[in-house]
Amino acid sequence: MDSTQTPLRRPPATRYQGSKFKLLPELSCHFENLEFTTALDAFAGTGSVAYLLKSLGKQVTANDYLYSNQLSLRALIENQGTVLTDNTIDAILKPQPGRDYDDLIQRTFAEIYFTDKENRWLDTVAQNLPHIVDDNERALAYYALFQAAIAKRPYNLFHRRNLYMRTAQVQRSFGNKATWDTPFEDHFRRHAAAANATIFDSGVACRATCEDVLDVNSQFELVYIDSPYINGRGTGVDYRDFYHFLEGLVDYKNWGPQIDHTRKHRPLTRARSPWTDPRQIQTAFEDLFARFADSILVVSYRSDGIPSIDELTTLLQRHKSRVEQIPLGRYQYALSKNNRSQEVLLIGR
Repeated sequence: MDSTQTPLRRPPATRYQGSKFKLLPELSCHFENLEFTTALDAFAGTGSVAYLLKSLGKQVTANDYLYSNQLSLRALIENQGTVLTDNTIDAILKPQPGRDYDDLIQRTFAEIYFTDKENRWLDTVAQNLPHIVDDNERALAYYALFQAAIAKRPYNLFHRRNLYMRTAQVQRSFGNKATWDTPFEDHFRRHAAAANATIFDSGVACRATCEDVLDVNSQFELVYIDSPYINGRGTGVDYRDFYHFLEGLVDYKNWGPQIDHTRKHRPLTRARSPWTDPRQIQTAFEDLFARFADSILVVSYRSDGIPSIDELTTLLQRHKSRVEQIPLGRYQYALSKNNRSQEVLLIGR
């Protein structure tokens, strides 16, 4: 980027798995070399790349199939000026007079993810959030709650029953016990302030959606694709399983019947997806490329994934006369132990 240009706005930092936060400067350079005004971030996660596109003045639709992520996207991308006020935060973080509170988290997740005291706090806050009237304020509150919950989790995930990693009185070479032991309220207020500081009006309407990507009912000049990654062993990243607890917080009243009690960490019942199945992933890419064949297609993937980079290139070439493979180096994601593969950007136009 030209050093004379105004520095890009940056979204709040996150420990969400697969985030492209650290790659934003490189992605910005490539986006600036393409001509487009409308864009779809097809698998937006918590919105780092969608935020970049918004900061470049693009009309962005940020889509993700998780409801929790849609709320984060509404808070940071669709929202053009609302911030979470101190009065709203104060009301969120304590029981409200005359309101009956369920103890679903305390009953269901004792000794799994958080302490009893933390579970009681979560039960209260999760039932206060739906009462926030303003949609954007409510989305910001959920965003702060999600980030607070992730910060207090070993590995920043909800993939196993492992509270003992936080509470065992042993010497540690892993994790940050000070962060784990920081009260939820402190984490919540910090993440709310961080989100508030990044809210801006781009002057162009943006939106957050929660759909199967093939059902997004619009056309775009550019589509950015950062789909769930399947490694060379055929193991996919199942974000719904990793972040099921956040999905439950969003739908607190209906959470109970969706829980799979046969598994120790109490996830939601399984939902099949072609994006986590090595037998279906190539067809999923074929369908996606065909659906947005009239758009510039920008694909982020790993060099050791399924399909391979060359296979993805071949699929893109069925719709695009020019396909570039751009290695972005040995970028290592937060929480990943894979330091061998490279991040690769494919651009089809």
